[in-house]
Amino acid sequence: MKREDFHTTLRVINIDGETRLVTQNLVPGQKVYNERTILIDGSEYRIWDPFRSKLAAALLKGMHDMPIVENGKILYLGTSTGTTPSHVSDIIGKQGILFGVEMASRVAREFVENVASKRSNIIPIIKDARKPEEYTSIYTKVDIVYCDIAQPDQTQIAILNCDKHLKKGGTLMLVVKARSIDSLREPSVIFREESLKLEKCNFDIKQLIRLDPFDKDHAIIIAKR
Repeated sequence: MKREDFHTTLRVINIDGETRLVTQNLVPGQKVYNERTILIDGSEYRIWDPFRSKLAAALLKGMHDMPIVENGKILYLGTSTGTTPSHVSDIIGKQGILFGVEMASRVAREFVENVASKRSNIIPIIKDARKPEEYTSIYTKVDIVYCDIAQPDQTQIAILNCDKHLKKGGTLMLVVKARSIDSLREPSVIFREESLKLEKCNFDIKQLIRLDPFDKDHAIIIAKR
């Protein structure tokens, strides 16, 4: 993780002797999960908690290249209540777009009411991620598919969505939740197996990042197609 790799919407700073990530708040004055805010060069930034966001954890654990940048087009699978999507929304800015897919009705409602309705660059999609052909509001191919779904077939769900919506040369960011796939087997073995599944579907694995201690038995696989 290099400071110069980041744009103005995502910065790495030092707070009280600790390295912290911050994103420039797309909606100044509004918080999503009671996060702390600070002013930098007259702009409001939100401190990004790696214990609440696997993407923040991956950045702090040594992600080589952050593929999510200003003006990006993102398909986000498994938004939950919107903690990480809100920071992605900050990073891509007003000219970017985030298509956020969530099926569970309760958390989807929170995502829409507390996050998507307040951010012009988010389009919520209340659908099953296993049926990407039903996302009628997606009007363009996306640069990145980000998948954070706790299901045994999470990798296959990600592949299906890439087949349908990822542009040529685009990036998949797959959160692998080992205990959702198999609660008894060694997580490192599961991470390798899921990587092999991607390679068999013509993905080029760029990096695999373990997320301990922020998220036990989790990893992010970054792959290009």
